Amino acid sequence: MLEEHLKKKLQSIVGEENYQDSKTSLLSYSYDATPGFQSLPDAVISPRNKHEVADIVKLCNQHNIPIVPRGSGTNLSAGTTPLYGGIVLLMKHFNKILEIDEENLTVRTQPGVITQTIIEAVEEKGFFYPPDPSSMKISQIGGNINENSGGLRGLKYGVTRDYVMGLEVVLPNGEIIKTGGKLAKDVAGYDLTRLFVGSEGTLGIVTEATLKLIPKPETKKTMLVLYQNLDAAAKSVSAIIANRIIPATLEFLDQPTLKAVEDFAQIGLPTDVKAVLIIEQDGPIEIVEQDMDRIAKICKENQAIEVTLAKSSEDAEALTTARRAALSALARLRPTTILEDATVPRSEIAKMVSAIEEIARRNQVTICTFGHAGDGNLHPTCLTDIRDKQEMERVEKAFEEIFHKAIELGGTITGEHGVGAMKLPYLHLKVGEAGIDLMRNIKLAFDPNSIMNPGKVFTDINRKRVVVQK
Repeated sequence: MLEEHLKKKLQSIVGEENYQDSKTSLLSYSYDATPGFQSLPDAVISPRNKHEVADIVKLCNQHNIPIVPRGSGTNLSAGTTPLYGGIVLLMKHFNKILEIDEENLTVRTQPGVITQTIIEAVEEKGFFYPPDPSSMKISQIGGNINENSGGLRGLKYGVTRDYVMGLEVVLPNGEIIKTGGKLAKDVAGYDLTRLFVGSEGTLGIVTEATLKLIPKPETKKTMLVLYQNLDAAAKSVSAIIANRIIPATLEFLDQPTLKAVEDFAQIGLPTDVKAVLIIEQDGPIEIVEQDMDRIAKICKENQAIEVTLAKSSEDAEALTTARRAALSALARLRPTTILEDATVPRSEIAKMVSAIEEIARRNQVTICTFGHAGDGNLHPTCLTDIRDKQEMERVEKAFEEIFHKAIELGGTITGEHGVGAMKLPYLHLKVGEAGIDLMRNIKLAFDPNSIMNPGKVFTDINRKRVVVQK
């Protein structure tokens, strides 16, 4: 618990109703969606505006109190777990879309707005915000920015950073800065906007964002492709891209995932096949029809046993909704579900899928694989029980092998979930020692007292995760 005089000061900033330190409140914000990481904060504080955020940060910086910014807590790398106590800065009052600028094709929003709310609001006006993480119905845009979230449409449209044009940020010393804006061109100094995107709350607190919009696609079609050979499905992905076709989505599910999703969603998905691809294309109707015909032909040439176009928008929506539910479906099967996101170049998808299967067999663990195959972002998902220590040791070893294999194939340890506390032991595999030193120096230049989300991304002690349970 915080000292009484600090508690009083914080309450004077946000009001007593926005300061929580009851046991129930602290427990509720002691974890996120990442298994195995839990630690109680000292308080949960809900500021109402940027000036209150600035005052809180100044006080915390003065007294070396850790700050963990948090939205909905859907983080999958323990990025919003308060490992060193301090305060959880809950952004629930920052829940307004401030402006949809139809002339400049931008939306200005506070960080606590649900991602799908933004998507729906701009689509009502004929615009399109493409980033669509599977958690978009509950994740908040501030969390998407902190993690540089991707989604099903990332193959064609890119990820969150490709749509963040400007930010308002409270720095660790309490100063408020603005980066970027509505400009199509701006090279005045370093690109601070991109530096903050994906920084996982370690450099500052985002209080406002300006996001780029594009015209809403004219039409879209969705296809389901069935395979009895998992390797053939992976090779089809590479073949589609090699033929210079970029679908809006190109998703992969293996048979165990497919069975779990169908049991959960009950939409009539076949469960007697080894793998499926869910493929969506959007744009002008002539181009969409042409692309889907070519994609169907390529899939059949690569051993697809059945290719089916969704007959209605409802059927199409059911397919993509079922894919988004993959994690929820798998989570019903065992007490603990660990979702990872090793990413490789698209041309290496087949090798990576085969490697994941072999690694799971060798370590005697259950790993289901699905993900954004079109951009090489696979989600090997382990179904386990965190109470079984011996099994968890095998799980850790399996994921370490998966990360090493991804790097060997020219990939990375994370494509969209972030490093957080979960993957910090493996960051050196991707960026090297010099890269870690450079990142740490950038962090210290912004945050010399290391109050911003400590224990995330970097570690100083033998690359071991530090899990502090209070």
